[in-house]
Amino acid sequence: MMTITLAICIALALDAWLGEPRRFHPLVGFGHLTRIIEQHLYLDSTVRGLLALLLLLIPFTLLVTWIHRLPGHFIIDVLILYLAIGWHSLSIHAKRVQNALLADDLNAARHQVSLILSRDTTTLDHTAITQGTIESVLENGNDAIFGVLFWFAVAGAPGALIYRLVNTLDAMWGYRNTRYRHFGWAAARFDDLLNLIPARLTALSYALTGEIRSAFICWQAQGATWKSPNAGPVMAAGAGSLEISLGGPAYYHGALEFRPMLGTGRIPEPGDIDRALGLIKRSLLLWLFVLCIGEWLVKFIITA
Repeated sequence: MMTITLAICIALALDAWLGEPRRFHPLVGFGHLTRIIEQHLYLDSTVRGLLALLLLLIPFTLLVTWIHRLPGHFIIDVLILYLAIGWHSLSIHAKRVQNALLADDLNAARHQVSLILSRDTTTLDHTAITQGTIESVLENGNDAIFGVLFWFAVAGAPGALIYRLVNTLDAMWGYRNTRYRHFGWAAARFDDLLNLIPARLTALSYALTGEIRSAFICWQAQGATWKSPNAGPVMAAGAGSLEISLGGPAYYHGALEFRPMLGTGRIPEPGDIDRALGLIKRSLLLWLFVLCIGEWLVKFIITA
């Protein structure tokens, strides 16, 4: 009998072996489609934003749900999960930043970190680049890995697909600026809703696989101070678990934003990027263990 845990293990193995597709990545194609829909429907309106969201989600959801009901859908489910997970890509991007920092190539480090951050990176120094990279690793640990796994476990391939598409829409439209304040409202709120449980499970995972006491203290004291209700607990728990400090002022679209401080302890160094990736690896092993035990218990109860 094919299991959820087995499907996840195969998808993770494919991601580690193949990485993300270099050409014709479905999420890249979805991004192009999103821009086309925006060009035709854009108006600074919440209703227009909701309509655009539904037009982009419903057809793909119906298609994958139909496939999921077919006999032998396991292979398609694994393929969809493999394409939705971004673990390999996240690791590669983070290590490229770390390598540039260790080589003292500031321009290369700024370029590499610009590929994973939405903020201005042209004036960042070594410390700011390191902090930004670790923040991205911790936050995307939820968005690109654990959130996907949670919704796959709950709702199969359709759940993983919806989550990843909404996450992509939030990354494109979820800004509180003049253009997207209303148009991107639906995408941002739907993303918040889908991450409500996964983000806290991710924060719990970071705490249990690192410095537990520090992680829980930071999570409780700092999680709610961050601008995102889900990224806050994840990043605060991760920073506390690693016993480093994150957050602080940063430039977004030319404007200085005063962000709260997260974590505790010293300013991070380039080597802490590897430590952040290690925290995700340990958390991933914890998730696989819990899923395996949970699945075994469910089958035991059903067959008892």
